[in-house]
Amino acid sequence: MSDTYNRLAAGERLRLKRTLLGMTQEEMAERIGRVPKYYADIERGSCGMSVETLMALSHSLNMSLDYIIFGNESDNNVQKHQDEISAILDILDTCPDKKRDYALRLLKLFIAACNN
Repeated sequence: MSDTYNRLAAGERLRLKRTLLGMTQEEMAERIGRVPKYYADIERGSCGMSVETLMALSHSLNMSLDYIIFGNESDNNVQKHQDEISAILDILDTCPDKKRDYALRLLKLFIAACNN
């Protein structure tokens, strides 16, 4: 874990989570109530962010403030696993019930096939 705030690294962590969730920068900006250019600048690390924006991102992306700011390496694998689960749940939440049931059956079959 670093003791300094690296805007480039924080922006990269946000970008990775956003893309994992299948969202565009415009969708993320709308979700947190900011303009797309400002959000894009955050991801590029060319600007910092207010505490309010940081909290909105933390809530929207289900990421800890510590992980966004510092990239706590000891929690990186746990965070990555949680990010993947969160991404799957977010995607399934947007599906109609019938398609969600089908997606879950496919996922179970895929996991079973990987374990053989």
